[in-house]
Amino acid sequence: MLYEYSKFDGSQAFTPQSAEKIFDQLSEYMLQYGNEVLESLKQWEEDNPDIVDLLIKEGLVEKDEGGNYIVTPKGIRRVENKALDELFDIRRKSSTGRHDTDFRGQGQVRHDESKPYEFGDPVSNLNFHETLRNAASRQGVTDGRIRLTEDDLVIYDTEYQANCATVVLLDMSGSMTRMGKYGAAKKVGMSLQSLVRGRYQGDFLQVVGFYTYASPLTERELLASAPKPVSIYDPRVRLRINLDSPPPFVPQHFTNIHAGLQFARRLLRRQSATNRQIITITDGEPTAHLEGRDLMLIYPPCEQTANITLMEAKRCSNEGIHLSSFALVEDYFYLELVNFVEQMAKVSGGIAAYCNANDLGNLVIDSFVGGRRKRRTV
Repeated sequence: MLYEYSKFDGSQAFTPQSAEKIFDQLSEYMLQYGNEVLESLKQWEEDNPDIVDLLIKEGLVEKDEGGNYIVTPKGIRRVENKALDELFDIRRKSSTGRHDTDFRGQGQVRHDESKPYEFGDPVSNLNFHETLRNAASRQGVTDGRIRLTEDDLVIYDTEYQANCATVVLLDMSGSMTRMGKYGAAKKVGMSLQSLVRGRYQGDFLQVVGFYTYASPLTERELLASAPKPVSIYDPRVRLRINLDSPPPFVPQHFTNIHAGLQFARRLLRRQSATNRQIITITDGEPTAHLEGRDLMLIYPPCEQTANITLMEAKRCSNEGIHLSSFALVEDYFYLELVNFVEQMAKVSGGIAAYCNANDLGNLVIDSFVGGRRKRRTV
């Protein structure tokens, strides 16, 4: 590619980048590195004040009470919608079309299918055209009148639209910084938020980050989040930390799937949705678990942590929660992780899949929609 440079003399037309394009570039870095990227806006404020002013005027970023830059709700929605479009190639439409379920009942009308009226069916769904045609063919037309009987009635069939409560468990351990894994996983979480808001307004969705601990993430916190940096490099670690009196320093970069599942189960217990599911995205075996009020950090991964985590997965299943686990696998070193997520699927009756960061989005969206179609009983 050939580039030519010349001095700008004012005669050439100059069109500055739009605020949306600048923000899209900024948000791509935020997906990988989190809130650290926004701190660079302070430097931009000195070097390129016009760009920062443009972002503020368009309502994409603003300053909080402490003078720090944050993404506005409008900016967050733009990132979520763009992530959904890129991952799943879904064009936003004015209608709120929804995915089907295998169950029928009162719900969204399907105008292409009809069925004979049965006692209890809502008459508001009456198919007048088919009903009149039935009456005319059975009885004929007398004096320009058509007499209806119950046998003539036909109604539009309807879809049963089961609402669903979903918790997405997102691995924030130190290893997620590699190979763009955390950015891809975060994009999936933000895409689901856009999908629920646009298509499944009756659903409940919560993203929970798990690392040494587990904590819920708001939409803004998710966009600003990043994996926990590795803070200790010992080849063997075995720490017991009392949660009621923790030491000043606790390494944050461990993988506590047990705490994530436990938090999600308690969260879903408060939801009255027909279907409840947990989607776990991780790139490592569990290296932390809870024992009462004690936090155990163990590396390399051990059987004790794995068994306690699998027991929690079983508890989730016993409470009627569907589990889907996705292992981000980049090379053959991840064979033990594959075995672990397969064990989670086995004990919980859920599903397990392993993929790279590029394939994660389509697999998770299929799992999310599929989980909405299942009725589970405790």
